Amino acid sequence: MPAKTPLDDHPVPTEAVTPLIRGVTVLRHLTDSGGTLSASGLERATGLARSTVDRIAATLARMGYVRLDGRDVVLAPPVMALGNAYLSALGLPALLSSHADALADELDESVSLAVADRDGIRFIHQATRRRAMSLSFRIGDLLPAERTAPGPLFATEWTDARWQAWHERRAVDPDDRGFPAVPPREHLSSDEDFARRAARAREDGWALDDQLIEPGLVAVSVPVRAPRDPRDPHTGGGRIACVASVVSHTSRHTAADLRDTLLPRLRTTVTEMERELREAPDPRPGTAPADLAVWTGASKQELGREFVESLARGLTVLTAFGEGRAELTLTDVARATGLARATARRALITYEHLGLVRQSGNRGFALTPRVLSLGYPPLSRTSLAQIATPHLAELADRVHESASLAVLTPSGEEIQYTARAATSRVMSVNVTVGTRLPAYATSLGRVLLADLPPGERQLGDLAPLTPRTTTDPATLRAALEDVRTRGYALVDEELEAGLRSVAVPVRDRTGRVVAAVNVAMHAARRSVEECVRDVLPVLVETAGRVEGDLRVAGRFARVAMV
Repeated sequence: MPAKTPLDDHPVPTEAVTPLIRGVTVLRHLTDSGGTLSASGLERATGLARSTVDRIAATLARMGYVRLDGRDVVLAPPVMALGNAYLSALGLPALLSSHADALADELDESVSLAVADRDGIRFIHQATRRRAMSLSFRIGDLLPAERTAPGPLFATEWTDARWQAWHERRAVDPDDRGFPAVPPREHLSSDEDFARRAARAREDGWALDDQLIEPGLVAVSVPVRAPRDPRDPHTGGGRIACVASVVSHTSRHTAADLRDTLLPRLRTTVTEMERELREAPDPRPGTAPADLAVWTGASKQELGREFVESLARGLTVLTAFGEGRAELTLTDVARATGLARATARRALITYEHLGLVRQSGNRGFALTPRVLSLGYPPLSRTSLAQIATPHLAELADRVHESASLAVLTPSGEEIQYTARAATSRVMSVNVTVGTRLPAYATSLGRVLLADLPPGERQLGDLAPLTPRTTTDPATLRAALEDVRTRGYALVDEELEAGLRSVAVPVRDRTGRVVAAVNVAMHAARRSVEECVRDVLPVLVETAGRVEGDLRVAGRFARVAMV
């Protein structure tokens, strides 16, 4: 269950949208369960009727936010658009993540950025190290303030009401079982202990976590302060915008060692971050999603009772926010989404009750960090293979042939298969994930090589694998230029006699080719012309879907390519 707060006990406003509350509840339970729950599991967890769960799942599936995999409901990358709306409106990851990443590389330790979420902290950026003993925290994870290094720093700005809410939460959940991202508390600490840590953090300007979350985990944190607002005499040197932390393990550093050896470098980086915030130009408003109200209406007309239109319309309200659109009026939201003002107003009232939206003054509204609880953490460390696999399975079903995803190996001479979807035929292409093949003789490899500048292409030893293998370097270079121009590669019996395949690129947000997808078959089943006419369009469509998910998933989180 999500962490209980006093707000959860507030009566539901009469104008709140009940289906929207139920849909948010389903997304939160899916998030807390790691991204997957059966429909019956959701029924038990939420207390909703099975028919209601099924309709919500069908609506979320229509929006692309979940996949229906047999009996399971699975979070899908497009749901990250909700968290992306908050992160892009916040602006901090875009401005500060490069500084955090550089510090992590310099220190060879994990570095995180966190913001306050009521009496907890929520991560907005993670630069982790790849080790056997590594951190499992993800962007969007919520931690209790008292068990972290950033918590005492944020507590220096708490009001009396916030301290009271924290005491109430501690009394209701002394073991922190409402925080799925952390193990249950092993050793109880007093409220007075955290108050002393907050007072010390106010005096020192930094804070330590000495194995408060679990044995062996240590961290040191420094606040990153927003530029002082001249209109607010109470801001002093600026309120805390976020907190930067260096996180390690006692096998590498003790907490005292972090303080003595790494704190100075962390402070230098924080100074650079604060300068970045001061000098950053005002963000230019991005383009808000268009025609969302029209789309939801058409979906309702097509699916009928199985599509909960009020849920879909309510979720579109969150995506109205974004870069340069951190605070929106009711009129702004209605204009961005195409929804009637009354519909947008009820959605905002509902979100304010749920703690996902706050009033920002001057009749404006802003998203809160709690939006990240809607599916973001389980997907923030996804891989390209995980993104592509369901799309490959659908492709294989449509063309009745095997489909694959591959990347270039570091040497650039081979491809490595990272995802596969086989077809049920007596005779089919049988390649396992992890297999490496020479790039020059495969359709996947030629697509990947073609995107590289000619001087960076590593062709390797052009050995004749079949009588039809292209082994002349000049001929192969010309073929790669042809692939680059056409946008696809078709290789006919050059890797293995009887094997024909066609491949297209998969591009990231920058347009760079990061992988390729293909369909492979026995040459007797389809001619070259039939591959181009019948298979290629479906293959291009599949690559487009993979790219769409990759763009959403990779906006603020790292997507592993292998």
